[in-house]
Parts: sequence; C-alpha cells; structure tokens
Amino acid sequence: MPDLKGKNVAMIVARGFEDSEAVDPKKYLEEHGATVTVIGVTTDEVAGKKGATLKPDATVDNVTVDQFDALVIPGGGAPEQLRIHDSAVNFTRKFVESGKPVASICHGPQLLISAEVLRGKTITCVKTIADDVKNAGANYVDEEVTIDENLITSRTPPDIPAFNEAIAKSLAGVPAN
Repeated sequence: MPDLKGKNVAMIVARGFEDSEAVDPKKYLEEHGATVTVIGVTTDEVAGKKGATLKPDATVDNVTVDQFDALVIPGGGAPEQLRIHDSAVNFTRKFVESGKPVASICHGPQLLISAEVLRGKTITCVKTIADDVKNAGANYVDEEVTIDENLITSRTPPDIPAFNEAIAKSLAGVPAN
C-alpha cells in the first residue's frame, strides 16, 4: 500500500456519525502515515451512532482547504447535522472545487448535495438517499466504490476496505483501477 507520510487529511464530523465510517478510515490512513485532522463545527467531543467518540482537533471556521490533501466525509447522521452549517457547506464546496480528493460514504453525499457539487457526477451512496443525489443532478450507481474525477464515494460499512484503499491510492497519486 502507498506510503502516505506527509499527507494531511481532513475528516469532517458531527453528532451521529456512523462509527466505523469515521474510525476505520482514520485508523487506516494514520497506519499508512497520513495525519488525519478531525474537524467539527465546534471542538466539543461528538458521539457516533454506536458509542464511538471523536474530539475535533479544529473547527471548520479555523481551517482552510490549503492545509489538507484530501477530505473524508463519514456518513450516519453527521452529514445531516453538518449541512445546516454554512461554514461546513462552504468548506466542502471549496474542497471539491480545489480538485483534491473528497471521499464520502453512506449519507456523506448529503453534504455534497448542500454544497451543490454533484451535477453531472457519477457517485454511489446508501440507497436511502439515491433519489436525493439524482435530484441534485448526479448519476447514481450501486457500486462498492465509485470514482469520478476527485470524488470517491462508497455505500455502507461493508465497503470500507475498498473505500480506504481508494482514498489511499488517490492520495498517493496511484491511478484508479
């Protein structure tokens, strides 16, 4: 697997994140040398759906896209909590527009919908929001991992190994298969 030393990854979270969709990619990326900065609307500890907790290192108001090489958006209830905050939506939009990798899993595309960056893109997500991504102008596909330019998307926790590998390859500049 690619060496990710020197790579800085932003992970944006809020209350109700899907535990494995945040904790597993964070651990995976760190084990491969990346630095993962957890970002929240506040720096108050946030609880996942199943008991995991993450303490944001920074707030979305105190970081810039230039500080990071990629953005990870876990699913669960967090994207619904984040999309009501203009600062989180704007940060996400700027990240996608930067061309840097943006990896989103499960309900994560809800934040991409609010950032209005899905028109014309092919993505996957949890089936319960497939109509929402279609209505936002995206082409929905039911696949383990979908990569369209700088957007990396996956469906649900069973897809996490492939999701993690796609993020790591993108960070390392390895072409997608």
